[in-house]
Amino acid sequence: MNQQKIPATVITGFLGAGKTTMIRNLLQNAGGKKIALIINEFGDLGVDGDVLKGCGAENCTEDDIIELTNGCICCTVADDFIPTMTKLLERDVRPDHIIIETSGLALPQPLVAAFNWPDIRTQVTVDGVITVVDSAAVAAGRFADDHDAVDAARAEDASLDHDNPIEELFEDQLTCADLIILNKTDLLDAAGIAGVRAEVLSRTHRKPTMIEARNGEVSAAVLLGLGVGTEGDIGNRQSHHELEHADGTPHDHDEFDSFVIELGGIADPLTFVERLKTVIGTHDVLRLKGFVDVPGKPMRLQLQAVGSRVDHYFDRAWLPGEARATRLVVIGLHDMDQNVVREAIAALV
Repeated sequence: MNQQKIPATVITGFLGAGKTTMIRNLLQNAGGKKIALIINEFGDLGVDGDVLKGCGAENCTEDDIIELTNGCICCTVADDFIPTMTKLLERDVRPDHIIIETSGLALPQPLVAAFNWPDIRTQVTVDGVITVVDSAAVAAGRFADDHDAVDAARAEDASLDHDNPIEELFEDQLTCADLIILNKTDLLDAAGIAGVRAEVLSRTHRKPTMIEARNGEVSAAVLLGLGVGTEGDIGNRQSHHELEHADGTPHDHDEFDSFVIELGGIADPLTFVERLKTVIGTHDVLRLKGFVDVPGKPMRLQLQAVGSRVDHYFDRAWLPGEARATRLVVIGLHDMDQNVVREAIAALV
């Protein structure tokens, strides 16, 4: 007996664009759909999964949330993603919809291509790829290099034959999208939003639908049910790497690195956060996220940083028997000196 294919939505977007917040909102307003969620973290600390497990959505329990924490999902498709999908499909009660949150450093293209694997394509289809954009960051030029300076440097150095890897990644995520969410538009005026729209459109030859959002608040009716079948159109969404290495050379993420720093309790978190902004700016930290132990407080403090913008709030109480500690994931370019950054952050306590 033929079973209808389960739709899967791939949610991608650069570091700190607001993917987790949007998914949390979606899970709490999914209209009774049973949703399975696969989260791919870059680094060793599954912060996003912990955040989402605490959202209390009845239609997506802890058993329905699967974390892949040992690397970019597009690099571990055969070892991690396919077995995970297989186990999900073998469950007695199969999900109505699968949502996959990729790491902010992942290329969505290889993941979408994985849905063409024989064991997967007969049972699951990609409902659509949704790319979340940090509108405020784009407006500030975070992904746009000084092209004149780059061109001048190229003229002097023949080895500079590639664009900035962050810029390429941003463009690849846009190129693969069926729907682009311009998030955090509440931080911009109308002219700023128009500028972001123009910038995003200039970064991809495809012209997917774009909608504006604030705080990741997008209706489930908008996000789910796109019905694209993206896996059948992957050839029109090639990444920079695929275009440059048509010989099938595997891509890697040597341009990025991450590590976990563990600290004790932080008695003055506001001062810590302010000083942390300086460390982030000085050492070009792309992303920092994790949890902080504030002595005397029954709740843990969640911390999320994108560039110099740092958000923090108490998310839940420490559990009985749970070891209280401060644990932060730091993500930066590969040449980031981990020891220097560790010492700089440790000196803030």
